[in-house]
Amino acid sequence: MLQVARVAPPQLGESRDLVASFFESCLNPDGGFRNRAGESDLYYTVFGLDGLCALQAPLPGAAVLSYVDRFGYGATLDFVHLTCLIRICAALRAVNSGHPPRALLHHLERYRAADGGYSHSVGATSGSAYAAYLALGAHQDLGAQIPDPDRFIQALGRLKADDGGYSNQPGERCGLTPATAGVVAALRQLDAPIEPHLGMWLLDRCHSSGGFLATPDAPMPDLLSTATALHALAGLQVPLGGLADRCLDFVDSLWTNRGGFFGSWADDDVDCEYTYYGLLAIGHATLANQA
Repeated sequence: MLQVARVAPPQLGESRDLVASFFESCLNPDGGFRNRAGESDLYYTVFGLDGLCALQAPLPGAAVLSYVDRFGYGATLDFVHLTCLIRICAALRAVNSGHPPRALLHHLERYRAADGGYSHSVGATSGSAYAAYLALGAHQDLGAQIPDPDRFIQALGRLKADDGGYSNQPGERCGLTPATAGVVAALRQLDAPIEPHLGMWLLDRCHSSGGFLATPDAPMPDLLSTATALHALAGLQVPLGGLADRCLDFVDSLWTNRGGFFGSWADDDVDCEYTYYGLLAIGHATLANQA
């Protein structure tokens, strides 16, 4: 993802510095990037660092490491924030110093579900697509392999919804665009077979004015669904045709002169997360137009 997000800065033109300044403004004095409540948060710190990396801007490495040191090996963190801690340490090349991979992997495996997937809860019966995607990324950041990958892949298969997409729990009627994109990305990373219809399934979620819907009945497209769908479609090598320009128009409609991106037309605040997804969407749409 980060490699594609790096395609965005030339497309931003003079706005590139404004976007970089927005990311920098989200850094709190304690070294963490702020969430929407203004508090330092490991989750938002991931997007702050990756956003600055995509823009090839200087990273506040020492400050961020000082912030993450308070979390030790992640024993007290929930699943999402544990994977964020791992991602931050990998981004700052600190995994082998302050955060031994063995300790981090031990805590990560506490969230392995009974079906072989990963869950946000300890002792869960089944995993979710989102947790699977995060767990796979965390293992890659630590230079480790997913234990028992066959069971992991089988667990993903149980998340298939009735409409052919994927959801975050078994037995759903409709799949979710981000969940389906996450499953596609995970299967690609594991060189596992991917059902051919998933490319068309994702394309069907594209809104007529650009952007992708999270579900068929969603009232409007959103930036998370758009960025993840474009990422999955690129991995599947599905041509976008005229959709690329429409998606660029959609992303542009969410940009503000503060340098950040809204998550959707209904959003009234900007943050590191959606601003990073804006860069990712711009990168993929630009590459699609160049193909």
